[in-house]
Amino acid sequence: MNDAQNPGVPPAGVEPSTPTAPLTTENAAAAAPAPRVFEAQFGIGDVVRHRLFPFRGVIFDVDPEFANTEEWWQAIPEEIRPRKDQPFYHLLAENEESAYIAYVSQQNLVREERPEPVHHPAVPQLFGKFENGRYILRSSIRN
Repeated sequence: MNDAQNPGVPPAGVEPSTPTAPLTTENAAAAAPAPRVFEAQFGIGDVVRHRLFPFRGVIFDVDPEFANTEEWWQAIPEEIRPRKDQPFYHLLAENEESAYIAYVSQQNLVREERPEPVHHPAVPQLFGKFENGRYILRSSIRN
């Protein structure tokens, strides 16, 4: 018997297909792979250190995922360029020579083991006390 005589039976060597439901908005969401969700490991007021470069700082803002320009991201050498699908932190940063603002991915930060105050000149504008190894955001700054 050939295929024309027995419709619905696949030819030899071909796996039968499983009937699929029409694609709708309800089943499309279920069929799509879930995006990676990262929880922020650090919070505002935490003192952190860069994993690769010699600077440290205090976090003053958090983006749930990359929120800078494509040009900024492309300027990072490819071999150390961070993924965009993770939290990024705004730091009042300092190194031995200067104080500045840094934008750093979560994968490149580590918590200071024994945090000491950060000497960035903007720290007093945003933060009050430094206690238990972290800064307390001024109440006038909070949302």
